[in-house]
Amino acid sequence: MENISKNIAIIGLGYVGLPLAIEFGKKYFVLGFDINKGRIEELSEGKDRTKEADLGGMKEAMDYYKDGKGKGLWFSYDTSDLRSCNVFIVTVPTPIDQFKAPDLTPLIKASEMLGKVLKRGDIVIYESTVYPGCTEEDCVPVLEKFSGLKFNIDFFCGYSPERINPGDKVNTLTKIKKVTSGSTPEIADIVDRLYASVITAGTHKAPSLKVAEASKAIENAQRDVNISFVNELALIFERMGIDTTDVIEAAGTKWNFLKYRPGLVGGHCIGVDPYYLAHKAESLGYHPQVILSGRRVNDMMGMFVANKVVKLMIKKGHKINLSRALILGITFKEDCPDIRNSKVIDIYRELLQFGMKVDVYDPHADKYEVEEEYGIHLVQKISSTYEAIVLAVSHQEFLSLDFKVLCADGSSIIFDTKSFLDRSLVDARL
Repeated sequence: MENISKNIAIIGLGYVGLPLAIEFGKKYFVLGFDINKGRIEELSEGKDRTKEADLGGMKEAMDYYKDGKGKGLWFSYDTSDLRSCNVFIVTVPTPIDQFKAPDLTPLIKASEMLGKVLKRGDIVIYESTVYPGCTEEDCVPVLEKFSGLKFNIDFFCGYSPERINPGDKVNTLTKIKKVTSGSTPEIADIVDRLYASVITAGTHKAPSLKVAEASKAIENAQRDVNISFVNELALIFERMGIDTTDVIEAAGTKWNFLKYRPGLVGGHCIGVDPYYLAHKAESLGYHPQVILSGRRVNDMMGMFVANKVVKLMIKKGHKINLSRALILGITFKEDCPDIRNSKVIDIYRELLQFGMKVDVYDPHADKYEVEEEYGIHLVQKISSTYEAIVLAVSHQEFLSLDFKVLCADGSSIIFDTKSFLDRSLVDARL
């Protein structure tokens, strides 16, 4: 494999796959593959709805291909085009279902598709976040079944967990150290050198696929547990009548205190990956205590915010039924269009259950995606006044809003979930 040209196929061109395709396209022949025809058409025109791609870098990579230099990037939704590749990198989503159990459907479907085009000597590298053992126990049997080939004899696998941070223009793909692994020592070396050729921050070669898988799972579980701790503190301090941010600022004067902030924990990683780790633990007969208790705390924060808003409104004499509320932000993080697993929806649904009329405004989110995913019609311009305003996401644009104009009267409630606004403006914050 080291002595032949590496023709790379990136399977899935979302927040993870597209930046990877662009970087590899600067050095190798790369096929960016996605089953979504519309996605392929927009990328072929140099457009990216996720706003993650360096479009200049994409043009550079695509120009290499047009110039016929043996490297470059092109896009396709035709599975027959995959036959020209010998390295396949899978970056499809790995969500959870309604019961918070791992949903491997996209991963298994991608493995079935690759099994039908797999050749002797090919390498399949998974980047999708999974539980330890998933590659060998769930994906490899599918690859063997549909290819008729034998694992570690005819074809090989690698695992290199994605570390994309959506919306972050500083810590980009090439600047974040990459964990790599392979199904044999020789393949591990090949996979490591492949990533090292484009990742300027360097690589860390894990001793096995399972170790690499576990490293990704605990990265996000650790952060989730830490945030759940400060969220629980927020629930306690609210009953005490003291401000959580004030407490954190005071405690943060000690050098070894970790200044995590309370808030909604959504997105494609932190709000999902701990369930993958818990699923694997439970399959082995161990019921995790800390991981799942942290998830329970974080999953209830949207309901807590909504109930706190209603209590504040009642205290100020508002009639809750048919009162108008404005939620600022629907994405799972600031200054980013990513709406995956947004916990803002929990606030929205809870306020609706109280009989309130709720508008949602977000200048970053795609209105069609929001409507398709959550059934919410985003307001494109704020033209009403409200009895309650909830700042759910700290987009920079919200700092320029005139909140006095947005309030129905002097008794309107403003709740800041991010401690983002001037403190004198708000009635409460997490």
